[in-house]
Formats: sequence, structure tokens, C-alpha cells
Amino acid sequence: MENTTQIYGIRAIIEAIKAEKPIDKVFIQKGLKGDLFKELETVIRKNGINSSYVPIEKLNKLTRNNHQGVIANISPIRFYELEELVEGVIAKKETPLFLLLDQLSDVRNFGAIIRTAECTGVDGIIIQKKGTAPVTGDTIKTSAGAAFKVPIAKVDHLKDAVYFLQSSGIKIIAATEKTESSIYDVSFKEGCAIIMGAEDVGISPSILKAVDAKAKLPLLGEIGSLNVSVACGVFLYETVRQRS
Repeated sequence: MENTTQIYGIRAIIEAIKAEKPIDKVFIQKGLKGDLFKELETVIRKNGINSSYVPIEKLNKLTRNNHQGVIANISPIRFYELEELVEGVIAKKETPLFLLLDQLSDVRNFGAIIRTAECTGVDGIIIQKKGTAPVTGDTIKTSAGAAFKVPIAKVDHLKDAVYFLQSSGIKIIAATEKTESSIYDVSFKEGCAIIMGAEDVGISPSILKAVDAKAKLPLLGEIGSLNVSVACGVFLYETVRQRS
């Protein structure tokens, strides 16, 4: 499976963004100039598209085609709006289960988490538009196709999603070692959303301040942390156990 559908050229990418194609990320050659380039920057900024400025060598590795200094990756799945996802789930389910991923950057970890989420009945995954691993062919493959089954919403700021979920009666639980509370001391029985942090730095401090509960996994060995997809699996299956 190809990693993503790619499109090339400034004008083509501008039109794709205006047509609301599900663009995961735009790679822009450093030093690019001109009126059309400025228009692209404006459209990217206006629509909150994830982008990065890279050397031409990076673009040449991404494709052998004539990229004209710009490449965009189009996601193979459709993303939901936060309100559409949350309100739709709450209307149908008494105790929803959501998963929030804070700046997760590895596509295979992302895919593994989506797979476990589908197996444990997660109603929706919420990610931030910028700084999060894209949904690529590798993500789809690692998820065993679950990425086509679990709704995923993108938001500008994850903290806004936290506040919206709380206002909708959803309890926010952070998976973090920065607490004395064990996962086995926290209730997952009511409608809740579990937040998993980035592989290297965990959950953002500003988000940790906003959550309703924190829980950590007991680590009995010498290694200080688990792989995020493994830790996520433990949290989700503890939720299944408590609700069974």
C-alpha cells in the first residue's frame, strides 16, 4: 500500500486545500519565493494545515516527480469535526469512550493504537492537526484496517477538545506517571476520554492541568516507561474490565 496519495505543485495544492481534500501535511522547500507561494502560505495558515519547511533533498526523497518545491500528502481516510463526532456518539451511547492523542509522532504507534481502540470499543479518536503523526499507508497497515472503522477527529488545539468533552459530561483521564494514583484506583465506568501523551515528553503540562483525573501504570522493572501503544492498550482494557 502506498504511504499516501501525494500531489505536487503550488497551484495544485492550493486548489486541493480549497476543495477541502483531507490533507495531512504539506512539505515546502526552504527559500521558496513568489506571489503564488505567498498565496499557498496564506491558504495553509487559514485552513490550519500541518506544514513544514524542508531542504530540497527531502522533497526529492519523497517523490521522483517534478514537485516544484511543494508536496502535499492526502490522507486515505475522512476526518470528522469534533462536535460532529462527540455529539453523534453521545446521542447513541450512555457511556462513551474517547481517546485523545497528544502530539503522538510515530505512524506505527498510531496504527497500533487505532487497532487496539477498535478492539476495545473506542467511539472516537481525537488528535491535533499540527504535530501529530499523519494517517499514512503504514498507519492503515499497522491498524489492520481499523483506521477505516474508528472515527478520527482533528482539532486545532487538544485543550479545546478537553473543554468541549468536559462540557458534554465526559470525564477526562490522563495517562501519566506524574501522579500518585494507580490506574487501578481510577474509575473508567462513566463516559470518559483517555489522554495518551507523546512518546518522548508525555502529555503537555497545560493539558494535564485541565484533566479530571490522572492515572499511572505500576512499573516493576528498571525501565521507566512503556511504549505508548502498549500503555494505551492497558488503559483501554482496564476500561473494558471495569465496564464488563
